[in-house]
Amino acid sequence: MGVNGHRRVVVTGMGALTALGNDVASTWAGFVAGRSGIRRIESFDPSRLTSQVAGEVRDFDASGVLDRKDLRRTDRYIQFGLVASRQAMDQAGLPERLEGTLAERTGVILGTGLGGVNTLFDNVVTFAERGPDRISPFFVPMGIPNVGAGQVAISFGPLGPNFTTVSACATGAHALGEAFETIRRDDADVMLAGGTEACMHEALVGGFCSMKALSTRNDQPERASRPFDADRDGFVIGEGAGVLVLEELAHAEARGAEPLAELVGYGATADASHITLPAPGGIGAVRAARRAIEKAGLAADEIDHVNAHATSTPEGDRAELQALQTLLGEHAPGVAVTANKSMIGHTLGAAGAIESIAVVMTLRTGTIPPTINLESPDDAADGLDLTPNVATRRDVRIALNNSFGFGGQNAALVFRRWDA
Repeated sequence: MGVNGHRRVVVTGMGALTALGNDVASTWAGFVAGRSGIRRIESFDPSRLTSQVAGEVRDFDASGVLDRKDLRRTDRYIQFGLVASRQAMDQAGLPERLEGTLAERTGVILGTGLGGVNTLFDNVVTFAERGPDRISPFFVPMGIPNVGAGQVAISFGPLGPNFTTVSACATGAHALGEAFETIRRDDADVMLAGGTEACMHEALVGGFCSMKALSTRNDQPERASRPFDADRDGFVIGEGAGVLVLEELAHAEARGAEPLAELVGYGATADASHITLPAPGGIGAVRAARRAIEKAGLAADEIDHVNAHATSTPEGDRAELQALQTLLGEHAPGVAVTANKSMIGHTLGAAGAIESIAVVMTLRTGTIPPTINLESPDDAADGLDLTPNVATRRDVRIALNNSFGFGGQNAALVFRRWDA
């Protein structure tokens, strides 16, 4: 048993799709190399938009999890979720299809910030141009956000708790946190959890452009996402998925599965402040992190590494820097901070899960991926180690992952290196 008699939860498998690669290994290699996956948008002509760059998933193939007929009937966000889930299950040593008690004791929480936006927009256009009789009968099941989680169960057999978190950019972290709690309270032994987002549609990107939220550094795509840099001008939209297999420790050991890391803390709070801007000083983020650290039975000065939310927006990054200074206090200069979005853009509902995978890899390898494009750090970063431009090596035992969403929704996860 873990802290306060709760069941211990370990990570036994991971799957990822990002602008750096279509699995965990290639994504991690890109992170460590400080390579940007951001390019001019290829999935549609972006010339009408003020922001024309993105972190797109390239050369994606879902034929390994769906047949030709189902591929046509499944939105891209669902396909991403299925592929990443299969990767995670394979690493965890789970069968092609779960049966019996294993199926009954395995659940899925697959979050998405937007769901099937391509399906939604395309069918609205079809309705407007051709009338209601031409709307696809798969419009609703392809478009609604919960079907990704449902399709994972349909495809792979888990019969346990199954639902979707939707909390904008905190979605993936909330999914992992709620899956963690599901196992801790003995409602499941295994959970597939994470986030998936396929958001590359002109109307959606145009919406973010209208908010002035996106970078307009179109002539330098690889330099457009620059978290914590004084010259940042907005985030770069990205797509992708991250799924982790979380498992009760004794259950994993009985299966002979290798724990990759332990998830030990989760905190969730609301800013109750503004629909897009963080609360002053990032106080909601501080409260989420403190709750996660408390649940883990740790203290803030035991944090060795922070994977920051760090979207590259002026106000968001500054608030997070202030939050880190408040949370870490005198310990702050010794904590290695990194911002993965500098390389893959902001994957919205998938971000917290993809970044949790990066945290697990850092715990396993001792490598802190860099925050690229960090040339002139924001004044609020004074005294913080933001791992500028080049990966570093550290002895990392405890790591914090921050995720914050529009609406003022915050999630914090604490992971511990597996030293069994």
